[in-house]
Amino acid sequence: MADITLYNEDCIKGMKHIPDETIDLILTDPPYNLGQFMQDRDTNLKKMRENFFGAAGWDDLNFNDWKRCMNAFFQEAVRVLKKGGSMIVFMSIIKVETLINIAEKHGLYYKTTGIWHKLNPMPRNMNLHFVNSIESWIYFTYNKKTGTFNNEGKVLHDFIETSVTPNGERRHGVHPTQKPEKLLSYFVQILSNKADIILDPFMGSGSTGVAAKKNGRQFIGIEINKLYFKNASKRIAGTSI
Repeated sequence: MADITLYNEDCIKGMKHIPDETIDLILTDPPYNLGQFMQDRDTNLKKMRENFFGAAGWDDLNFNDWKRCMNAFFQEAVRVLKKGGSMIVFMSIIKVETLINIAEKHGLYYKTTGIWHKLNPMPRNMNLHFVNSIESWIYFTYNKKTGTFNNEGKVLHDFIETSVTPNGERRHGVHPTQKPEKLLSYFVQILSNKADIILDPFMGSGSTGVAAKKNGRQFIGIEINKLYFKNASKRIAGTSI
């Protein structure tokens, strides 16, 4: 796949393959550190959804171990980012402050925290409490306070609405936290330019790679899980430009 490079390994090891100061945009969705938290909650999530992320096994670190992993991720991320490069990290709202504190220690400039509103979330426990319909995203730039921002003179709010991932985008295999292409294309178009290199160190289902390829960007994806990697590779390879 021309201009597409994929690694089936741990994100830190995978990023070691990337030369210094070569990445224009990191667009990624790392573990939210909610696995243990959700398993202790009074919910029926596992019964409702067979591939519930809390039972998947890859988000089970305790809080301190998760912080150490995120610290290692940001350390390597700033090595590969260009000066003025941008980063969008999806994250649970209750972990946003922690992630910002870690990122700033590595020289990333915090721009804003935004919201992704899911127009059709699964109505879990709808008769017990408010249905969870939002996730947060955090916007950073590196070594400069302003990076690429293709707003074309329009006011862009920090609130994005889309449906959840449609079934047509899940045909190569179901990932429990798969993001819709429309959401990721939004960031690709605004925060990068044609032929720029986009990196997703937690590639998962490959949605970032699909968005990058469709928008004429180069892409580097890293995924540790063999099944997710196989499905993502097949999906990206089958994407038309």
